[in-house]
Amino acid sequence: MNMYDIITKKKHGETLSEEEIRFAVNGFTDGSIPDYQMSALLMAICLKGMNDSETAAMTFAMRDSGSIADLSAIPGLKADKHSTGGVGDKVSLLVGPMVASLGVPVAKMSGRGLGHTGGTIDKLESIPGFSVTLSNEKFMENVKKTGLAIVGQSDDLAPADKKMYALRDVTATVDSIPLIAASIMSKKLVSGSDVIVLDVTMGSGAFMKTLPDAIMLAETMVRIGEASGKKVYAVITDMNQVLGTYVGNALEVREAVYALKGDIAEDLKRTCLKIAGLMLLGCKKADSLFEAEQMLSEVLQDGRAFESFCAFVKAQGGDVKYIKDPELLPKAACKRVVKAEEDGYLVSMNAETVGRSSVILGAGREKKGDPIDMAAGIENYAKVGHRFQKGDTLGILYTNREESLDAAEKLYRSAFCFGALPVAEPTTIYGIVDETGFHPL
Repeated sequence: MNMYDIITKKKHGETLSEEEIRFAVNGFTDGSIPDYQMSALLMAICLKGMNDSETAAMTFAMRDSGSIADLSAIPGLKADKHSTGGVGDKVSLLVGPMVASLGVPVAKMSGRGLGHTGGTIDKLESIPGFSVTLSNEKFMENVKKTGLAIVGQSDDLAPADKKMYALRDVTATVDSIPLIAASIMSKKLVSGSDVIVLDVTMGSGAFMKTLPDAIMLAETMVRIGEASGKKVYAVITDMNQVLGTYVGNALEVREAVYALKGDIAEDLKRTCLKIAGLMLLGCKKADSLFEAEQMLSEVLQDGRAFESFCAFVKAQGGDVKYIKDPELLPKAACKRVVKAEEDGYLVSMNAETVGRSSVILGAGREKKGDPIDMAAGIENYAKVGHRFQKGDTLGILYTNREESLDAAEKLYRSAFCFGALPVAEPTTIYGIVDETGFHPL
């Protein structure tokens, strides 16, 4: 078996065997297969695709390239969730404590932000003292003690994915549904949880720009999860506009804290209830999704979710006074209010453009390793379907880089399209995917 023949086979659109896929993944991981050959194979996969058996084989080979977390010492069924990325996506900050407060352990590994999408790990690090690096023993202890732990992915978990993604990022091979599915699921399967809920975002601010593509990705990942013995759901959510109000790191933590106290934007609430509800349902904590959402609404209102978040932050070294009073979180030295220049209805928003403007302000990274400004970001009041009058506030830009404000404002304004006629507000959730397929809502 050799890499040249494997590349040739896929170039002609033929199906690769599990052995061939493992040979390629293992060889690239250990360095015996060079970057240029793996690049050729990845491009062939992008152009010719992979079927379900190939995608599953790729996922399992990447999963098995490193160690697999063993959560068996934690009693009961464990839940995890993953988002395919978006703008203002602070869902993990809410869903984790909501679910944990109802007795379902959440053991989660998260990533950092890159480009226009924010990372949960970066957001949590805006809390002074908070550590995203825990030993395996401390990670398990925290889940047992508080019901929730969120850490960065360690180097020994799915190392093949880390190496392959870095290569895909520079060879224009990121936008392949089989490769996206294998990348996401290889990381989720090593985390050790029994139930996985996937938030597959769709729209201008997401990887998947259309509903058919989002459904295809979701169905692919659910089938992979089921083949590995996990209970997996996917929720197709809208990312054609900012989720909630804030974009940034400390800004999103602040919004999450107020949301956990019951002051929550309606689109954010709907998304969190659906995702957290499926986590409870999969872990047999509720008999129906409706019952699960009712239980979750109660913990938002009575303070249990907020107390769960406080315990989680404290257990990971964070200073809880910044959660008790989120106004103490880092604040930017400079801000600019962006006002509407005309009357009209907001017809559409390009969420990716809003995200890119937050990167200019310092809230995100253009490439891995770039520093970020925890206080930078956007307070966004622009929502599709709303009517604005000239002079109304569209948003507020925050930064410690005063020289970035002009460029950020120009880009931010370009994200919006106004019209004279009213339009409907976009759907927040398009549907749920389980082992039987897509179910529109």
